[in-house]
Amino acid sequence: MSTYTHGHHEAVLRSHRTRTAANSAAYLVPHLDSSMSLLDVGCGPGTITADFAGLVAQVTAIEPNPEALALAQDFVKQPNVRFDVADVHALPYEDDTFDVVHAHQVLQHVHDPVGALREMRRVSKGIVAARDSDYQAFAWYPAVPALDDWLTLYKKVAYRNGGEPDAGRRLFAWARAAGFTDVAGSASVWCYATPEERSWWGGMWADRILQTAIADHAVDYGYATRADLERISEGWCEWAASPDGWFSLLHGEILCRG
Repeated sequence: MSTYTHGHHEAVLRSHRTRTAANSAAYLVPHLDSSMSLLDVGCGPGTITADFAGLVAQVTAIEPNPEALALAQDFVKQPNVRFDVADVHALPYEDDTFDVVHAHQVLQHVHDPVGALREMRRVSKGIVAARDSDYQAFAWYPAVPALDDWLTLYKKVAYRNGGEPDAGRRLFAWARAAGFTDVAGSASVWCYATPEERSWWGGMWADRILQTAIADHAVDYGYATRADLERISEGWCEWAASPDGWFSLLHGEILCRG
């Protein structure tokens, strides 16, 4: 089984709680209507889930353990949202249960993304949608050597944990391998370039590399020392302080039918 690389520290949730249907599922929203049922796989703190609840008739939100699911339960209050503890590799639902099955930033963390997509396909009677980042395609300026070290370290930890940090570019292939015959692929980006955005993104990662599960994994696996992590954190602060700072994150997206 894979291990969730990020964990649920407040420094992680600081990022995850900014996600909305508008900034994270714009490729899917035009295909939704008020008659639909939707399964939100790996719902996280529930910010996207809550938006979906205003767009469709019924949402079921799942996480693989009660502690993670509680984050969404604490946030989402709409009466048309149900919460279940469930594993995407073995979903506890009948075939063709949901009009839409959605996963945001999930497949990069699971040990069998093709198997997960097969299960998502099985319980869907309409659309399967997934969006995942592609770490190797991240780009930034100015060049800060510590950020290169951050990327190398993150990818090593993610692979050790059973994930695929460059999932975005693989979504289309994974969907075809899962048996989908109608797959539309697309891409979108998040970009941080204003002083406020740099301060938020850089400061958030300066904390994450020191305080979250990523830091614990990196040290436990022998990939980094605490001094290494401090240096990377300082690199994030250096980038955030640059008036020329710019950072983009590429995401792959798929809309699957059939």
